[in-house]
Parts: sequence; structure tokens; C-alpha cells
Amino acid sequence: MKITRTLKKPLTALILLFPMLAQAEVLALVNYQSKPDQTPKREGLAIIDLDFNSDNFGKIVTDIPLPTDLVVHHIFYNKDVTKAYVASLGSNPLQVIDMTKQPYDLKTISVPECQVAEDLVFSGDKKRWYVTCMGSSNVIMGDAQTDKQIKVIAAAKTATSKKFISHPHGIGINDEINRIVIANTVHPTDFSDADETVTIIKAHSGKILSTHKMSEKASPSGSAPVEAVFLPKSNPTRLYINTMFGNTLWTGIWNSMSQNFSFSQIFDFNPLKQGVPLEIYFNHKLDKMYITTASPGYLNIFNIKNPAKPVLEKSIATAEGSHHVVFSPDERYAFVQNNLLNLPNMSDGSITVVDLQESTVKMTIDTFKNQGLNPNSIVMMPKWYHDNAH
Repeated sequence: MKITRTLKKPLTALILLFPMLAQAEVLALVNYQSKPDQTPKREGLAIIDLDFNSDNFGKIVTDIPLPTDLVVHHIFYNKDVTKAYVASLGSNPLQVIDMTKQPYDLKTISVPECQVAEDLVFSGDKKRWYVTCMGSSNVIMGDAQTDKQIKVIAAAKTATSKKFISHPHGIGINDEINRIVIANTVHPTDFSDADETVTIIKAHSGKILSTHKMSEKASPSGSAPVEAVFLPKSNPTRLYINTMFGNTLWTGIWNSMSQNFSFSQIFDFNPLKQGVPLEIYFNHKLDKMYITTASPGYLNIFNIKNPAKPVLEKSIATAEGSHHVVFSPDERYAFVQNNLLNLPNMSDGSITVVDLQESTVKMTIDTFKNQGLNPNSIVMMPKWYHDNAH
């Protein structure tokens, strides 16, 4: 009993001095902007708590206001998860945050040839990053240590050229085969100008090698490949591609003899009456794949024990605009951010909590929606971050 009493006072003192030690938390970073009809306009970065046992569950615990002309779109961590790269559709297309220092501060990276920055990937040796620029139809290669631009990867689109980059969005990298795959999507302000190809690039040199059509329909199909994600540890090397307007899933298999990919369609969302497939994620064991569709809004769970033939296990209705997903540390829950570019019928503004064990919706977080805001993307904060494919 003496030991219990002796420990009680110091523990009580610690709790009073450091109240967060007594409170559970699992934090995620969300970038948001005002809904189109909301005034005054707002944009910012918000840290929210996703721990069900926390008093702050679903609440914004830190709010970082941003200029309203940025239109922050995506957030990506470097390999060390020490820096967060912020891609924007408006001004200052690429910025970086040192996640080891608080308060968090955005610093602009000079990429003058980049307009409408979309996705980033990082080389396994931590030396390079690559960002797709949908508005200027090129890819910027940068130094991941100094954050200086190294090279602009671009190719003019002509009537006879088969090697070009057109409105690039998704990007995947595989260091083992020295290849980058670019998903050529749509013109950022004219969705009728939609591409149908992926472009293969040598990662080290930035040399453009080939393009490949992602549609079984006659050209121009306007299928709009949007994401290109490699399946980690796959043998042979494999990647998956979503076509945003084709509503299909494709796979690419690396042939070490020919030093090229063979592509084929492996799933069609159209019979499910689902449209605009977007993000692709994998679980830790790499036997499940998760794909969001924005219209009308679903989280699709695939069994990929045979990665050549994904089997759809469950389609869970979320909300209009289902886009990015983060997972609880134990992978029991998925948190689906529902908004795509503030587009009509794809901008619900909520975050749907899905119980992956029960394959049901547990609840909806309306923190942003109730303030007239739309979350644009969501990533876990570094302590809780685990993404083996992006």
C-alpha cells in the first residue's frame, strides 16, 4: 500500500502537467476549403483526432489557415516521413512542411514550369522526388534533400508522336526496375479533353519510353487514367491503374525479358453503377486492395491473394465524392474523405468511418461539412502514418 500511495502523487502531478498523456489520440492531417456557396472563403490544414477513446474524437485540434488561392489538393510524405509535400491546384503549386518542427510552416518550392500540381512519388534511395503537373503536361524531378528542381520531363503531343505526357495525374515508381508510370488524365478546366494512356519513363534519367492505351474502346475513348500504383513486393512486378471516366481497373505486368509492361483490363465498375474510381490502397499483408469511387460514393474491398484476378468482396456505400482513405493503426477502421474538387454531386464534405471487420459504416464525421467546408484529402500524421504503396 505504501508503494501505491508513493506512486500516486507523482503520477497525478504528471497528468496535471501533461494532460495529453492521460488522453488517447490518433491524429490525421486534412486539407480543406470552403464549399462553393460558402462565404467568406476559407482554406487551411486541420489536424483532427480519430481515436474513438479520445474526448476530441472527430474534432479539429489544430487549424492552420491558408491563402484561399492555393487550392491545396494532395499531401505526400517523403520516405523518412519528416517532410510533407503539399501539391496545389492554384498558386504555389508545390510547398513543403518540416514535420519535425512546430509550429508547422509551409515553404514554397520553386517549380516555375509546373501548373496544377497533383501527385508525388519518392525514390527508394531518398534522393529524388517527382511531381505530376496536370496543367502544364509535364513531370518535375527534384532533389529530395535540397528540394531544388533538377529536371523538367516533358514531351510535345503531336499528331504522329506516341511518346508524350498529357495532363498527368497519377504517378507510380518502382526502383527495382527503374521505371515510373504516369496516368494521363484530363485537362484541369475542360473535362471533355480527356486522355486514355499511361506513359512509361526511366526513373533515373527521366527518359520517356512509351505510352499504352487504357481502354478497350475505340480511340479517343477519353477513359482518363487517374491513378497508377505499384503493388509492393509483387513478383513479377505489378501495378494497378484506375480509369476515371472509363470506370475500369487495369493491371500492368513487367516482363524482364522485353523490359516493358503488358496491360489488361481486370475489373469493370460499370455493372455496379459506380463511376469515377479514384484512389488505390493496400493493407499491411498485401492481400486486400481498397478502391474508392466518387459517384455516387463507395469503398470497394478486393481480395488480391491472386493479384492477377482481384475478387470484389464488398462495396460499402459512403457518400458522394469518396476519395482518399486513411486506416486506424490496427486496420480495423477506414476513414473515407468524401469530396472531389468541390464538384457537383461529388462533394458531400463528410468523413465516413467504415468498420472493415464488420464491412459496415460505423458513423459519419461531419466536422467540416457542418462548417460549410469540404476536405480535399486526408493523411495520417507521421506517428500513425503507414502507407506501403504511395
